Formats: sequence, structure tokens, C-alpha cells
Amino acid sequence: MARLKEIVIDCDIPSRVARFWAEALDGYDVMPYDDDELARLATLGLTPETDPTVMVEGPGTRLCFQLRPGERPARNRLHLDIATPDRAREVERLLSLGATFVREADGYTVLNDPEGNNFCVVSE
Repeated sequence: MARLKEIVIDCDIPSRVARFWAEALDGYDVMPYDDDELARLATLGLTPETDPTVMVEGPGTRLCFQLRPGERPARNRLHLDIATPDRAREVERLLSLGATFVREADGYTVLNDPEGNNFCVVSE
């Protein structure tokens, strides 16, 4: 039987979107770069800021943010729902991190992350 290993999100700037979600989700952090990984990136002319694949780990499923070159499709590249006991307060916190408001609905608020990907904040 298969199990969910990670959720992959296509991005224009993976490091920016990974940092946003690491701050938005409780207990999540961008995976640190060790010396070997920094050296590997350097041989490719890259840094953690320009890394085409940035991983975020936490208490749940790992998130993978990867570069998606070319035109952005009209549809979302992925949609996450996050739950909170105080939706209004969480929406304000996420807006301060760089999210933008899309719309309010019964029981959830639709926001966009810094690259315009929709996600919902739902009441627990």
C-alpha cells in the first residue's frame, strides 16, 4: 500500500514560498542545508535562495517546493487547507507574512500565498 510522502508545489521562487509556509504552519521549518548540500549547489552555480527544490518538514507531511519554469497555468498548482481554532486571528497573522485576501465564506477564508496560490483557512 502506498503512503503520502510529500506534497509537491510548483513555484516561481521556491525559497520564498517555502519560507512563507514554514512560518505559516505550526512546527514546520525549511530543511537546513548542510555543507555537502551547499557545496553541491555551488557547483551548479546555485545558493539556498536560488535552489530549484526547497524542502519543508514538520510534524505532518513534508512539503516540497520546486521551480516550475514557463508560463503559469490558469489553474492552481495545488490547494492547501489549514485549520485553526481562531480563524480571524490566523488570517491576520498570515496576511502579515505576505498572504493576500481573496474572499470570505461560511467556515473558511480563501487567501493567496506570495505567488498567488489559493489556500483556505478553515475553522476547527
